[in-house]
Order: sequence, then C-alpha cells, then structure tokens
Amino acid sequence: MTAFERPEPARAPPLTPPRKGGEGNSGTLASERRRPTPRAASKWIGVCFVAPLLAFLTVVYVVPFLGVAEWSVTLPKPGLGQYERLAADPLVLSVFVRTFRICSIVTALSVAAGYAIAYVWVRGTPMQRRLTELCILIPFLISVLTRAFGWLALLSNRGLVNTWLQASGLIDSPLQLAYNEFGVILGMTHMLIPFAAFPLASAMRSVDERVLLAARGLGASRLRIFWSVFLPMTASGVIGAALIVFVFTLGFFVTPAILGGGRSIMVAELVWLRMFQSPDWGLGAAVSVMLVVIVGVLMAALFRFARPALLGGAR
Repeated sequence: MTAFERPEPARAPPLTPPRKGGEGNSGTLASERRRPTPRAASKWIGVCFVAPLLAFLTVVYVVPFLGVAEWSVTLPKPGLGQYERLAADPLVLSVFVRTFRICSIVTALSVAAGYAIAYVWVRGTPMQRRLTELCILIPFLISVLTRAFGWLALLSNRGLVNTWLQASGLIDSPLQLAYNEFGVILGMTHMLIPFAAFPLASAMRSVDERVLLAARGLGASRLRIFWSVFLPMTASGVIGAALIVFVFTLGFFVTPAILGGGRSIMVAELVWLRMFQSPDWGLGAAVSVMLVVIVGVLMAALFRFARPALLGGAR
C-alpha cells in the first residue's frame, strides 16, 4: 500500500443468530431462576418429614376427640343439655373447684422448688451441678405408678413416716397423711418438679453475666441483685414453668386415684367414673371437651407469654 492509498475500514464481526433457548443469555438465566434454592429444598424436605407425623396425630388424637365432642351433644339426646348440666351440677362444679385448687397449690410448690433446684443446677459448683442433674433425671426412669405406691408406703397409717413418729413417741395415733388432698399434692409436686426445672434452667442460662457484674459493681448486695435483676430476667421461665405444670396437673389420673383413695376426685378421675362406672357418657364427654378447651387456652397463653423461655432465651 502506497502513501496515497486509503486504508480499508475495519469490518465488524458477523452477527451470530440467537440460540433457540432465548435471546442471548436469557435462556440460561431463566433456567437458573427455575432451579430450587437450598432454602426452598430444605423447606420441602421438612414438610415431607412433618406430614406423616401430622397425619398420625390427626388419626390418633383429632378424630377420637371429634367423636367425643359428638357424644357430648348427642347422648342421651341431641342438644346442649350436658353442658347446661355441667354448669349447674354441684358435684361436677365441686370437682372442678377442687381440681383448680390442687393444681394451683401444686404449681406454686413445684415452681418454687424447681427454681431453687434450677439455680443450683445452673450456677452451682461442678459437683453440685452433677448431683442436681442426677436428681432431676433419675425420677424419669421410675414409672408414675411406682412412685405413687412408694408415697403410699411412706404416708399410710402403717407407713414408714407414721411408724417412725409413733416409735419416737412424738405422736400417739397415726397422722392422716394419705387418702386426702395432702397426699395428692405431695405426690404430684414430687413428680412435676423436674418439669418445672427445665424451662427455669433454660431461662437462667440465658441471663447475661455482664448485667450481674454491673449490678455488683454499682454496690448492690447479692439479695438485691437476685430480687431486682436476676428474678425479673428469668420471669419468662417462671411463667412457662407455671403453665406447663398447671397443664400437666389438670390431666393427672393415677396419682390422685391412688393417694386420694376416692376422697379427692379430680377432673380426669371424674371422666373415668362417668365413662366406665356409671352409664353417663354424655356428661363424661362434656367434661372431657371442657378440659381440652381449658388446656388449649393455657397452651395458647404458654406460647404467647413464655415463648422466650421455651426457645432458650430471656428477653
């Protein structure tokens, strides 16, 4: 090429036709969007695992409960007569009053004892923690029936407690420690203390130690730190433990039947008597439905007010 010749202009590269999957990379982007994310995949895996459990619970619990609810409005004749009787029968009302009284006392005693045990379990020395943990876990290895008969052997008129007191000359006649509300409350409290200790210990473990150190640095005494700082920070655990224990006590049957001796009938025992001892299935079904409704309300309150303790954190 000479100096007077013009250079040829550069040619642009030929355009390639778009792929059949879409314009440019849109097909690739669309395929990437269609791929399930790990979070969505894990969600479906969780649903697949939970669905059989929900189906099993529906068959085992929901369907029978619907049958009991049907009995309450159809036996002996259709209507709400059994619920009207439930609200007017003095025997049924006295059983409900006794049940709520015993449940309240057992709840207060179990939460108080569980708080002290959980405090040692969380803030004690390593040896104290191990011993406390054994004392909490070992009762779960013993059946409810065995523990109830064990308390009966201790509290009956010829039991170990009355025999020792009479042999020591402290009493002349045996004390009535069993077959009354005292024996029922004592046996139920012993069985429910571990259930109160778990949510309380969970709430105590979530307490920030820096807050306690700051209170101590400001000159507060140990009692003041406990009452003004530690106890309010574990209030959710106290509420959770109280609701859990109260719900459990509502359905107790074996312990009141053995230690009460038929003199301290609670709601669960009343349902059994109406279902199997007297042909009054309608009233027994109405009492069962009312008990389930009460438990449902308490469980809703548990998840509403004590959710931080159940999740292991004090808020």
